[in-house]
Order: sequence, then C-alpha cells, then structure tokens
Amino acid sequence: MSITGPRPKPTSIKILEGNPGKRPLNLNEPKPTQIAPECPKWLKPLAKKEWKRISPELERLGLLTRIDRAIFIGYCQNYAIYVETEKYLQENRRVIKTKNGAIKSRPEVYIAKNALNFVKAFAVEFGLTPSSRGRISLPSELIDDEFEALLD
Repeated sequence: MSITGPRPKPTSIKILEGNPGKRPLNLNEPKPTQIAPECPKWLKPLAKKEWKRISPELERLGLLTRIDRAIFIGYCQNYAIYVETEKYLQENRRVIKTKNGAIKSRPEVYIAKNALNFVKAFAVEFGLTPSSRGRISLPSELIDDEFEALLD
C-alpha cells in the first residue's frame, strides 16, 4: 500500500499555526503529558549541552514530551556529530590525495553533511528552524506570560 502526499501534522502544531487549512482537527489524537524527557547519561558531551540548551524551551512551548525522547536524542546526537566533524575538518584539509594521485573529499565531509541533514530534519519536527517556527502561533497565555516577564 502506498500513501502519497505530505505527512499529517500533529493537531497541536495545526492549532499553533492557526489551522490554516481550516480542515477538521483530530480531537482524538493522543495528547502526551508535556514534560520533557530526562537527558540520557550516555549522550556525547556536546549532545548533552544541546539537550540542556533546547529542551526547557521546547517543554515550555509544549513541543517536547517524554515520548519524544528517541527523536530528540537523534537531534542532539547528530548535532554533536556535526560540530565535532566540522571542528576536525577545520584542523585538517577537506580533501585528500589518493594513492593514485586523485583528489577526493575526506569521508568526514560526508559524515558532516549527513549529520547536518539529520539535524535539520529533526529540527523541523520541533519547530527549531526559522521557517517551521514562522508557521507557529503561540497561544495567548504564553504571549501574555512573556509580556508580563518583560514588565517585571
């Protein structure tokens, strides 16, 4: 069986975007508790740092729950792989000479590219890119809370 077309968006994202398609919302969609998962101890150090940087904000916005743990691990680990690989490539050349004298890209170039592609794909899922964030409209209570915090 083949399913065509874009993946359906979660109802919470449709609501945040203002339901632009004006289609009926799936009110029976599972609604996990909006509590961020614990950061795994085995993550790469840079992945842990990214987890601690991003997860509180995603939890506050209701975009990260305990059941999102695996996908968020993927985001953080690939972020760490990308940064580590790019640092390596800054210290070393991006190309190498083969035994027969041909010039080709280091394998690390492809590792960095793949990791960045995974980061982007995961980031879109959590509204972490400018374009995906631009389609989200915050509920008025979140906007009011931020405005109140500015006045304090």
